[in-house]
Amino acid sequence: MNDSLAHGAMRKGFQDELDEPPVQALSFDEAQALRARNPVVSPWRVVGTQAVVGAVVAGLAWGLTNAVPVFWSALYGAATAVVPGALMARGMTSRFTSLSPGVSGVSVMLWSLVKIGVSVLMLVMAPRLIQPLSWPALLVALVLCVQVYWFALLWRKR
Repeated sequence: MNDSLAHGAMRKGFQDELDEPPVQALSFDEAQALRARNPVVSPWRVVGTQAVVGAVVAGLAWGLTNAVPVFWSALYGAATAVVPGALMARGMTSRFTSLSPGVSGVSVMLWSLVKIGVSVLMLVMAPRLIQPLSWPALLVALVLCVQVYWFALLWRKR
């Protein structure tokens, strides 16, 4: 079999790669326009919103049940989302994480593991720290605080 024919047959499957225009650097104005179309949501805004949602849920839990343990359980559930989120936000916004794309990628993985570990540890410690513990109140507050991440995606689209 002819080598040029075999090479052409192998490259034929990659024809779409040849049709793409070359990548060009953006001008300053083009970069500004791109940033305006794709705004960045601060992780601290998300953590702050989670804290507010957690406080509201804890207040509602106390108002609806008039039980202090339910209030503390809901507040602890909110903290189970807010504290690890704040740790990750702090780690991801440090100067060290923006040194290079490789460092940034490793940093995302590291801080994600820290966030998961702290969340799990806080859930394991909940029965020892909150007496008596209301698991439904804790879990409702935790789930509602975690749902704030979905709203962050909506904020970004504005």
